[in-house]
Amino acid sequence: MKKTISKRVYDTDNAELVKKTTFGLFGDPKGYEETLYKTADKGYYFLYVNGGSESPYTKEDIKSISAAKAEEWLKNN
Repeated sequence: MKKTISKRVYDTDNAELVKKTTFGLFGDPKGYEETLYKTADKGYYFLYVNGGSESPYTKEDIKSISAAKAEEWLKNN
């Protein structure tokens, strides 16, 4: 997936996958996944999110996050 946020391009195909977490089982409407990526060029972090119809992420999306938030996310996941 590719998304531009504040003139920065975030692309899951061209970024380093740092860690992926999955909540629930495949097909669970409340289940979802969060995948932390780091861009190759400038080292920006972003989360790729996707989930079922009753999850916090009802559609596929990319959310940019700071390095501090990425570190916090890693500690919690």
